[in-house]
Amino acid sequence: MKHNPIIVALDFNSAEQALSLVDRLSPSNCRLKVGKELFSACGPSLVRQLVDRNFDVFLDLKYHDIPNTVSRALRVVADLGVWMVNIHASGGMAMMSQARETLDSLGGVRPLLVGVTVLTSLGREDLQQLGTDIEPAEQVRRLAQLCAQAGLDGVVCSAAEARQLRSELPAEFCLVTPGIRRPQDASGDQKRVFGPVEAIENGSDYLVVGRPITQAESPPEALQEFNSALAGFAESIG
Repeated sequence: MKHNPIIVALDFNSAEQALSLVDRLSPSNCRLKVGKELFSACGPSLVRQLVDRNFDVFLDLKYHDIPNTVSRALRVVADLGVWMVNIHASGGMAMMSQARETLDSLGGVRPLLVGVTVLTSLGREDLQQLGTDIEPAEQVRRLAQLCAQAGLDGVVCSAAEARQLRSELPAEFCLVTPGIRRPQDASGDQKRVFGPVEAIENGSDYLVVGRPITQAESPPEALQEFNSALAGFAESIG
């Protein structure tokens, strides 16, 4: 494969827990995701530590606010040296377009900017409660098209929607997929889950994996299982 697609989600509430795991991982084997829990506990300093260790860091804060507020936040994020950051596509075209323009204006290497479509914890009934009476896949499709029009680099989506999106969107438009599980892993609070090979087959570029690795008896071995499965698939298709 051209790149390692595994992004390990550091779903912890302390720097000690996060770094204890990171000490056992290598930047050559995975990327890292810092979400709201860890960022709220440790702030930018931990992100800088991870970047200094040469890890690609996906800062998963899902910004969703008025365009000016999101743009100002992204200026700070870019200064941290993160590899990827996300915003909610439901924030609308103006918010997304200004976010992209802000990052482009900074010059140099900027973070990838991806849009959150429909959370993988949401199903049809959940969307109905929110006033959107369509299947999650159709809502994802609509929001992904909006993200592409706004100039974003990709979207966060389930592997369930990846195949259709890959056929409709530019090849360079990246698809980031959470909810990745092996057969032996519990689905937890995710409702649209897939295995790593299945997700890649469907067109996903990056796979976010949390508990199956971070809560494994041996996280490095669990990560190796995911990487081996993907390497085997890559070999099988030449």
